[in-house]
Amino acid sequence: MKFNEFNLDSSILEAISYMGFENATPIQEFSIPVILQNKDLIACAQTGTGKTAAFVLPILNKLKDKKESSIDTLIIVPTRELAVQIEQQIQGLSYFVSVGSVAIYGGGDGKGWDVQKDALVNGTDIIVATPGKLLSHLKMGYVDFSKVKHLVLDEADRMLDMGFSDDLNKIISYLPQERQTLMFSATMPNQIRNLAKKILNSPEEISLSISKPAAGVSQFAYLAHEDQKDKVVKLILDSRKEYDSIIIFTSAKMKVNSIVRSLRKNGYQAKGISSDLEQDQREEVLQEFRSKRLKVLVATDVMSRGIDIKEINMVINYDVPHDAEDYVHRIGRTARANTKGEAYTLVSGHDMHKLRRIEKLIEMEVPKLTLPEEFGPVPVAGAASESAPGAKKKKKFFKKKKKPSGQNNTPAPQTKA
Repeated sequence: MKFNEFNLDSSILEAISYMGFENATPIQEFSIPVILQNKDLIACAQTGTGKTAAFVLPILNKLKDKKESSIDTLIIVPTRELAVQIEQQIQGLSYFVSVGSVAIYGGGDGKGWDVQKDALVNGTDIIVATPGKLLSHLKMGYVDFSKVKHLVLDEADRMLDMGFSDDLNKIISYLPQERQTLMFSATMPNQIRNLAKKILNSPEEISLSISKPAAGVSQFAYLAHEDQKDKVVKLILDSRKEYDSIIIFTSAKMKVNSIVRSLRKNGYQAKGISSDLEQDQREEVLQEFRSKRLKVLVATDVMSRGIDIKEINMVINYDVPHDAEDYVHRIGRTARANTKGEAYTLVSGHDMHKLRRIEKLIEMEVPKLTLPEEFGPVPVAGAASESAPGAKKKKKFFKKKKKPSGQNNTPAPQTKA
């Protein structure tokens, strides 16, 4: 479906065309008409499917003739990176429309607080905010949300995972009862449904490809001990010299710097990004990565949903994420918007059970690749963790399956075991 079929204002269509978009993604195709009809919505779709434009475009369409300087739309997100990303996309899509927006998040200086306060006191069409920082402003007593017409909760599941449930309830208590509420989530656990029942009014529901990686991602795994992982990363990168945009994810921020040092030692330009960096430092690193001046970015899980960068060639999971859902979000950084990409996961002995949970969630076996003989012994699929006291051998839990569709890309260094 083309964007000009949505009956959007010509100025918005001009901005869409200027940004190079023509056809709507499925989540946009289903969501935009519902939002234009002023219905509440709960939408579930995987990362990288165009959710931001799905709610920003129809809201901009409603705001195009707004005259008064009041806060019309509140978008709440889990991380500062996502707040910045959405606010930037709003600026791009509203280029030919007189709509103002401000991102409110922590980690800045006193000047940043003053800019945020001014937007909340004097009114700005769209506010994009993280829960904690927004609550700090609300407690000061100068925020007027009485004219808010739209509330958007983006990455709602992530916010609940991060412990923002009470904060969300407090923020929502400041809003008018009469409003349109839109909830977007990558997964749909019971706690999300319970929240939806409390804050949405007879919502329409859209579910697309829940917890499944994008079809364009070719997935592979290497079984490797912890002390082999740096060499495995080098093996993968050496086989893909032509790639210029690669993300390596780790579950522990303490590993970020050591991975970066190993990459640089092996001749790869790399930088790390984690919650240890100040916001301006993070943005500087991300800008280098976006502009392709930086080839390899090493990041923690907290960054996995806050990085919106097109044409990422490959994702490497240095270790298996703790939650199976996070695997989907990590590898969702590549193969966005119908493109192709590769994802490699390094699995140590004590992470075998995590990989099994992932395979159960995505309903497919991740193909295991064989390391060259010079790497020495590697973990055995199905063996008990070598670190567990009194560990015994178990039967292999990886069943032989037919080769999944969409995995016709040639694996990087070796053939399937």
